[in-house]
Amino acid sequence: PASGQVVGDREKDYMHDAVDKGWLTAGAYNAQFERMLGGYLMCKAVRTVNSGSSANLVAFSALTSPKLGDRAIKRGDEVISVACGFPTTINPIIQFGCVPVFLDVDATLNIAAKDIENAITNKTKAIFIAHTLGNPFNMEEIAAVAKKYNLWLIEDCCDALGAEWKNQKVGTFGDLATLSFFPAHHITMGEGGAVVINNTKLTRLVESFRDWGRDCWCEPGKDNTCKQRFCQKFEDLPEGYDHKYVFTHVGYNMKITEMQAACGLGQLEQLDRFVQMRRDNYKFLESQVEELPHLWLPTVYPDAWPSWFGFPITVSPSAKFKRDELTWYLNEHQIGTRLVFAGNATKQPFMKGQNYRIHGSLEKTDEVMNNTFWVGVQPALTRDMLTYVADTIKKFIKDY
Repeated sequence: PASGQVVGDREKDYMHDAVDKGWLTAGAYNAQFERMLGGYLMCKAVRTVNSGSSANLVAFSALTSPKLGDRAIKRGDEVISVACGFPTTINPIIQFGCVPVFLDVDATLNIAAKDIENAITNKTKAIFIAHTLGNPFNMEEIAAVAKKYNLWLIEDCCDALGAEWKNQKVGTFGDLATLSFFPAHHITMGEGGAVVINNTKLTRLVESFRDWGRDCWCEPGKDNTCKQRFCQKFEDLPEGYDHKYVFTHVGYNMKITEMQAACGLGQLEQLDRFVQMRRDNYKFLESQVEELPHLWLPTVYPDAWPSWFGFPITVSPSAKFKRDELTWYLNEHQIGTRLVFAGNATKQPFMKGQNYRIHGSLEKTDEVMNNTFWVGVQPALTRDMLTYVADTIKKFIKDY
């Protein structure tokens, strides 16, 4: 399988304990998970949500809050992104009525950082991009451009938990970052995700959009944390209106359950081991196929230390065989393959009629769409399985 989960007794014990305690919505386990993950990343705060896609929605929504004044993202504003990725990095931009500006990718399969500055206009408010398959984008250059032009930076780290740039964890460079805990990812809680917060001004906004859009910041089951529950005045509402029912944003309910958090906590205790196994599995596959003809592997920036989500392979356009012939062969031999998500999102059905802008060409993006796929490096894969993957690829090329 290209992806999978490794869940052991520790996670099950925590989940059973959460159920036995009878507090089913987010509680003590969730608070401990958020603290431990925040400590691992060395960020300001972490707030869990019910999926990585929800994390992207909540993170972007937080930047649209009127409480941010002139820096608030408004309808019609532009957001720098890439078409080569997963749709839910793009969807919040479209859903809010902003304009995604698509740039091409480079040999790392990430945004071509050198092109970003020329894509910026007076409408540009943010950069929202992912570390593709756990391989960090040019963090230093992109963070510098964001700072120079006073742009918000959201790092989509759903596929990159544990990756580093100059010994600093990705997800801690931008104002906000996002994570996914779907079973395919580095740790899992079944469904789930998190928003990583590096700008403390955004913490309450993230919480508000996640928690129905309310102004109140009480944890579930708690009241009057602000000590002003019945003595505030909010515009057209009656004076003293219950603060628990004052809503300042168009929000959602995107919290997780306590059992999910308990599973995630058990997984988090193994994160370093999982990340190292992914790196080791990647290194082994790389040693087996990097010299094979007609196949290209992604490059890695010298300052980057990936936390690999998958093992991407690009079939050279000059090869006698097509990518789909190789992936069919692998699947017929019980080897799971995946494409690099949407390939070129501008050619996906959901983008028809949407308002977007392309800066430059998407030549490399189209190459990825037509010629790139990936196989798994997840921790459940044994060395025998990986050897079988490599040997099967070698046999296909030898016999073609």
